[in-house]
Amino acid sequence: MTSRIAVLCALLGVLLSIAFLDRPLSLWAYDNFHATRLFYHNLTVPVEGMKILALAGLIWCGALFASGRALAGRHAAILRLSLATLTAMAVKDLLKFGFGRTWPETWVNANPSFITDHVFAFAPFHGGTGWSAFPSGHEAVAAAFCAALWALAPRLRALCVVIVLVVAAGLIGADEHWLSDIIAGGLIGWLIGALLARVDLPKVGGPG
Repeated sequence: MTSRIAVLCALLGVLLSIAFLDRPLSLWAYDNFHATRLFYHNLTVPVEGMKILALAGLIWCGALFASGRALAGRHAAILRLSLATLTAMAVKDLLKFGFGRTWPETWVNANPSFITDHVFAFAPFHGGTGWSAFPSGHEAVAAAFCAALWALAPRLRALCVVIVLVVAAGLIGADEHWLSDIIAGGLIGWLIGALLARVDLPKVGGPG
């Protein structure tokens, strides 16, 4: 019941942010942090490391399985963590294409943005980098990684919270995402991570 309430609250937060908070928060971030946006952008850089670790973990576990070793203990945890992170990467790309949302600022190929062109819109299935703000991929990946780690290594839960919040702060400070993008990305990533942290794995190794 608590999980359902949390999900509903997050969905409501997305809707309320789109209606009331996204634009004023973007203007505030631009006015106050644009000159130092590189600092805030750097707060999101660890997400790239999570992607690399996930790919390396998947390859490592695949090699172990192919050699005939069962995936258990820490190897099973590594595989679950990798699957959660890589799944979030794939899901967020599909959702970005489906929603087709414009960005707070102009980043590439003169894409229409709120700060530059006063554009604040969804264009479903538009395609293109300029129409891929929703949901936040960085927050989705960070949340998936941390949700899986939350379940697999309870002693690191405080670190998980810090990571998710720091990435969100970086995205807001750098004006790289709307608040609703971040909430949606966090929700999607957390659900993926929580699910795949508990997914059943093969009990025996592959052909040796």
